[in-house]
Amino acid sequence: MEKNEEDSDLKFDKFWLRVAGVGLVAGLIGGGVSLGVAHTWENWQTSMSTKVPSGSNKSGGATVKKNAATASTQATEAYAKVQNAVVSIITYESTDNSNSFDLFNQGSQSTTTNSLTKASEGSGVIYKKSGNVAYVVTNNHVVSGAKKIKVLLSNGKSVGANLVGKDATTDLAVLKINAANVSTVASFGDSSQVKAGQDVLAVGSPMGTKYANSVTKGIISAPKRTVKASSDAVATTVIQTDAAINSGNSGGPLVNMAGQVIGINSMKLSSDGSGTSVEGIGFSIPSNEVVNVINQLVKNGKISRPSLGISAVSLSRVEPSQLQSVLKLPTNVTKGVVVMETESGGIAAKVGLKQYDVITAINDQKVNNIGELKTQLYKLKSGDTIKIAYYRNGQLKTVTTKVE
Repeated sequence: MEKNEEDSDLKFDKFWLRVAGVGLVAGLIGGGVSLGVAHTWENWQTSMSTKVPSGSNKSGGATVKKNAATASTQATEAYAKVQNAVVSIITYESTDNSNSFDLFNQGSQSTTTNSLTKASEGSGVIYKKSGNVAYVVTNNHVVSGAKKIKVLLSNGKSVGANLVGKDATTDLAVLKINAANVSTVASFGDSSQVKAGQDVLAVGSPMGTKYANSVTKGIISAPKRTVKASSDAVATTVIQTDAAINSGNSGGPLVNMAGQVIGINSMKLSSDGSGTSVEGIGFSIPSNEVVNVINQLVKNGKISRPSLGISAVSLSRVEPSQLQSVLKLPTNVTKGVVVMETESGGIAAKVGLKQYDVITAINDQKVNNIGELKTQLYKLKSGDTIKIAYYRNGQLKTVTTKVE
């Protein structure tokens, strides 16, 4: 009896195990079906949302709407005031064709023919119109050495130009053209009032006449920056700007937001002393200096500056072994200017300077090279006192005289 009951209980347990097993499998299968359906649905949705629709393309057209931004700004208004006063300058230099080969005489001929070829392109700005004549200011380095100069006006007309005067020290030059096609002249603002951070425009012909009358916008990075084009060049005070200035912009104006010229663009710094390239460092000659030079060039054709009347070389260019053997300098003197020759009647000759004297200071300001010597000299005018410190045979001497 007990055995039968045990058998019944065992059968009952196996039955429910089978039921539980079937339920578990059914649950797994059902869950799998649910997961499979969901995955398929998701793939279908993705396919439908990424598939390129078929049908007509008529709905793909576009329209132009009125600009939401105001087209007229301070910059556009400032540019409009000077645009027609900015010009491109094309210079030509002579090319000598000589010693051509004579096929018949089997030798060279000494005949020479001269022809003009385009040398450079730059920019300029018309600042004055008087009767049938207009005047243009540009950079000296744009027109230096030119045998022929042409000016391309903003309206596309090309006119000839004559050189009124030029000055290498300030890198400025003035040209004269026929005013018949000149409609606009620029005005100069006071460069002593510019401030760092002030908005400015650079206008000109970057890379030549192909991009004539291009305008770039930037700010005044520094209102006064002292720079030298080379170690022997005169130190000049310029305006630093980050407005893009490229080859061909030379001579073009730097303009404030009132449309006034506050500088003439002259050069840019493209790399430092180690060769690392830099961007956004351009220099412009301040308008106050420009006006001062223009007036002297128009009056005299050149700028007269004090001169010692010497030919000289920077001491840094002398062989180190000759500093003591030839110049007899103390070992602590390594910078200055060596007098190589004096001009009769010049200041140096009058005060007794001689060959191999080494000038180290002007008016108690050290001069380390020819550029610094010129910088100190150019601060003086006729009648000013000049004190010259120099070494001769190892002895420091000074002499004082008047600038003529």
